[in-house]
Order: sequence, then C-alpha cells, then structure tokens
Amino acid sequence: MSTTLFPSFGILIVDDEPAWLRSLSLTLESSAGITHTYLCQQSGDVMGLLDNRGAGGIGLVLLDLTMPGLSGEELLERIAERHPEVACIIISGVNQLDTAVRCMKLGAFDYYVETDEEDRIVNGVLRAVRMLELREENRAVSSRLVAGGPAHPEAFAGIVTRSRAMLAVFAYVEAVAVSSQPLLVTGESGVGKELVVRAAHALSGRQGRFVAVNVAGLDDAMFADTLFGHVRGAFTGAEAARKGMVEEAAGGTLFLDEIGDLSPASQVKLLRLLQEGEYYPLGSDQPRRLRARVIVATHHNLAESEAAGRFRRDLFYRLRTHQVHIPALRERKEDIAPLLRHFLAEAAADMGKPTPTPPRELAGCLAAYAFPGNIRELRAMVYDAVSLHRGRVLSMGSFLEAMGVHPTAKPEAACAPAVNPFHHCDRLPSIAEAAGLLVEEAMARAGGNQTMAARLLGISQPALSKRLRQRQGHRD
Repeated sequence: MSTTLFPSFGILIVDDEPAWLRSLSLTLESSAGITHTYLCQQSGDVMGLLDNRGAGGIGLVLLDLTMPGLSGEELLERIAERHPEVACIIISGVNQLDTAVRCMKLGAFDYYVETDEEDRIVNGVLRAVRMLELREENRAVSSRLVAGGPAHPEAFAGIVTRSRAMLAVFAYVEAVAVSSQPLLVTGESGVGKELVVRAAHALSGRQGRFVAVNVAGLDDAMFADTLFGHVRGAFTGAEAARKGMVEEAAGGTLFLDEIGDLSPASQVKLLRLLQEGEYYPLGSDQPRRLRARVIVATHHNLAESEAAGRFRRDLFYRLRTHQVHIPALRERKEDIAPLLRHFLAEAAADMGKPTPTPPRELAGCLAAYAFPGNIRELRAMVYDAVSLHRGRVLSMGSFLEAMGVHPTAKPEAACAPAVNPFHHCDRLPSIAEAAGLLVEEAMARAGGNQTMAARLLGISQPALSKRLRQRQGHRD
C-alpha cells in the first residue's frame, strides 16, 4: 500500500465535537482520497499549530464557527492576518446569511452548513485544494523559469540536450510534478515525450508505480477493461478478477500515451474518471477512487482535433490544466552534435565495438536535415552506421542514404539546400546581411562552438571570429 499523502499540504479540521471531526475526516478520505488531515478540538490550539508547522505545512483550514473559547470568526480574522497563504472554509452549525457574508468579507474561501449534503462539502474542499495547488504551481513555474532551469537536473539526466527551450520544459515539468492535476505532453513522434513523463514521475515524490499504457488502437471495451479491470464473471471468459491499470498505478503515475487516438466512447469514460475521481471495474457496482496522477501524451494537435469535432472539448480542457510541448529536433539543432556523440557511444557499447570517430562534416550534414522522425530517427541512423562500421572513421554513406541522398554524392553537395533560400524573398538581403544571417545560423546550429560553426560555413575559425567581432561592433 502506498503511504503518499494527498494533498501535498495538510488540511486542519477544527471542531469541538470529536464525532463530527472523525466523521468529516473519514468522508473526505472515502469520497475524495484526502488523507493529509489533522484534527483539532481546541480553538486555542489552532494558531500554534499553524505557526509551528510553517507555510509549507497546513494550507487549508476547515473551521467551525461555534466553539467555546476563541470563536470561529475571531480565529478566521487571526489566520487571515498572520497566515494569509492559508485558505479557510467555514463549516457552521447554523445557516445565517449575515454570518456567511461577514466570514466571506474576513477572507473565507467558502461557507457551508453541517447539514449540507456531503458531496457539496467534499466538492468545495476539492475546489479549494485545486486552487491552492495551482497557486503554488504558478509560483514554482515562475521561480524555475527565472532561474533558467530545473533545481534538480539529475531527474532529466537521461535526456541529452543543451537546448534552452528544453531547459525551460524541464523547469516547467519540475514545477508541476507534485500536482494532482492532469499533465498533457505534446510533441511529434520520436521527440522523447515518455522520457519527460518519467522525469515528472521521479520528481513527484509519489511512492506508487509508474504505469504506461498506449491507448492507440484500443476499442471501447478493451480500453475500459485495461484501465478499470473487471470482476469475476463480468463477461464470458472472465474466470478471475483482474486489476486495471488505474489500480496498478495507485499512489503513483498513470501515463496514457497517444491519447489523441481515443474513440469518442472512450473519451467519455476518461472524462468521467478525471471529473468524478472514481471508476467502476467492469461488472461491479462498487466505485473505486482514482488514486494516481494522470499524465497523457499525444503527437496530434488536440486543439485542431477539438475544433474538427474529433476530440471532446470538455476533456481537452480538463487535460490541459498543465500542458508542455516538446520541440522537434529540427527546432533545437544544437542538440544534434551531443546526441550524435551519445548514440555513437551507446551503439558501440551495445555491439562490443570501439566508439568510431565521426567525420568532421557529419554534424553539419545532419543539421541540414529535417528529421521527420526526430531523435528516434537519429538514433536509428547511428545504430545502422555503427553496425556497418569497420574502420576508425565512421562512413557517411548510411547517413546520406537514410536522408535520401545518393551515397556517391559529395557531402558538401549532399548537404546543400535543394532550393535557393532567397527565391521567395520580396527584398533580397545585401551581401553583408546575408553573411551575417549565415554566421548567426551556423553559431546556433553549433551551439555556440566557433570551431564547429566555422566548419559548417567552410571558413577558418579566425575568419569566423573576425566576422563575429565585426557584427558585435556594428550592434554596439
């Protein structure tokens, strides 16, 4: 059993009636999976508990108004003054409009009467939890983006990059990793979405398993059985009960890949799971709680799918509470050289060969290629080349063939653009402007390495350095 507490911050329930305290805490656990609660019978102890646990301890207080000693209204006022970051929900034994108005003016998040339906109170608590989580996540995102990268880069050690865009992705993922809300990861096939999702799980602090399910190609019945499981006798052939992936991932992360391929009927089932926080195994009339964080990924543009009527709007907005896009490899060409070195070493180790030396012009040729298959395609290219390698310097033949270039062509010609880049320009740049743009692009592709950029341009490193100084002088 997982010991992960939900939410990440504590919820303090204050009431002088021990039976009500116990009843409300059990209701929150059974109906909403809320386990991070503290119970307090003495109103005079509340401020001490908040002071001692600090800003990161208790985030929400459920407060009874009619208590002996310090009244609920007095407590509410003191909490708002000394701990404005803590939200308060009033749960009163009396239904009085003027009292409710006074409490809201003092800063209460919401007001309920003890005789209200349990679902109404539970949903109100969940709304407050979501508000506090989003507030903390926004603060964390701002902090990480200002810092320029993640605080725990070791969680992303399996992702080879030096791209600033990817560092921003890491910072965002780290900031929202502890959230209980869904995370939507988008990006073309082969960009490494699952690696990012696994990093989010590692940073979440959840003790449960990471469970991945590729939902592409699952029909509605298979989707429901895979996610929710079934009881014995649920259908012909169901001779034994089987856990679904939602239960397997309890206390951890449930990763649903290729979510854009879900059928309309399966989209409804997923929406209910996320909206209600509960599900029914096939053949059962007993609901079970969703106790896993759900992360989904797709290579589709869900906004376009939603506009075209292929993806439910309500599910789309439910999934994109947190959203991150992984840029394609052609949009971060500074990663090609380090990825090439990484895959060469990896492939050589797998095949028991010494790591081959790549030809000097290979990185430049690869940078001129669009890589429709992204990192997965580059890895396949490298493995194929290493499998054929016999000498010390790696042959470019298999790379050129994979890029659709005849292997007998000269590398310089093979990597030249097929179309004049100025063909569609209304105004032709001057020679100086064109040279400056070439220098900037070469430096970007080389990740700031002047030696590599000079090779891409076919000039010496001192000549490139001189051009860079001239451009800097013009800007100054």
